[in-house]
Amino acid sequence: MSADRFSLSAEEYLGQSHVLTYLEDAVSQLLEYKEEHSKIGIARFLAEYFTSVKHGSHILFREFSFVQATPYNRASFIRMFWQCFRQIGKNGDLLTVLEYHSLLQLICHDFPLDLAQKAARIILMDDAMDCPMSFVDFLYAFQIQFYYCEFLGSIGTVYQDLHMGKNPNTVIVPTSSIEQCQSPTTETPTQDGVDAAQFYDCLETLCDRYRYNHPSTLSLKQILHKVERVTFFGFLMAIVKHEGINGTLGIVPNKLELFADSEMDQELEKFIDQLLNTPATSRPTHKEPTRKTTHRKTITHRKKVNVESDGSTEETDSSEN
Repeated sequence: MSADRFSLSAEEYLGQSHVLTYLEDAVSQLLEYKEEHSKIGIARFLAEYFTSVKHGSHILFREFSFVQATPYNRASFIRMFWQCFRQIGKNGDLLTVLEYHSLLQLICHDFPLDLAQKAARIILMDDAMDCPMSFVDFLYAFQIQFYYCEFLGSIGTVYQDLHMGKNPNTVIVPTSSIEQCQSPTTETPTQDGVDAAQFYDCLETLCDRYRYNHPSTLSLKQILHKVERVTFFGFLMAIVKHEGINGTLGIVPNKLELFADSEMDQELEKFIDQLLNTPATSRPTHKEPTRKTTHRKTITHRKKVNVESDGSTEETDSSEN
């Protein structure tokens, strides 16, 4: 538990932790499905609800308004997206933004296309939006775009004002709704960019207005002090690639560990390894009569193959193919 928690008032702590959001949602779920939950009891329902919150599975198949309601919900959704579809990255498949949006909707049915497109824009920049992207590129861009959506919308306003020669400190109004997030479009000139030092000074002021949900000013300083001028999407891409920002979020691992086997995968590999290394005579045989009977009814020559093989069902099936 952070030591800063004890320096907060009760109201500040409740606002930062969003405890009331989950209490209200739990009560709402309880009332909506009261007939079903009355069978298991209120105490058990609440225990299961907050267990799912702890594990991050509470956002599965929920409406977007709930998924984006808290930083923890957003982090849980990003992590769930990575866990569910990381096999795409393992296979090296390239998908379009519409295909990635379809995957997002498998977890949240009303997830807006606009957010997926904004994440894709960070990667594609001036390329056509229908260009395919790797899972790794989309995942890290989507993480930054979704988790810091309001902040990115505000720095987009800062960038546009600087590019037009305005004083951004007099016009910035931080957004409070994810649907209101705005980013510079492809119509905004991006070849020259803006002065990086001036841009950082404006962002440092902006960060003071965002107490919880923005990258550290140190990380932003590290990015902007390396260059004299910066474009908006170039800056966003630098944030996406910044290992310190990704590590601070702690949502998905770094690229070297992104496809490392999870505990579930390791258990599965152990099980498969045991099957492969166990002699055929010592394997469970309660299913064998059914399989052999099926083979004799359909393809008679498999009997000979089974005799010649080590008894592995997988080898027998592959001989058919």
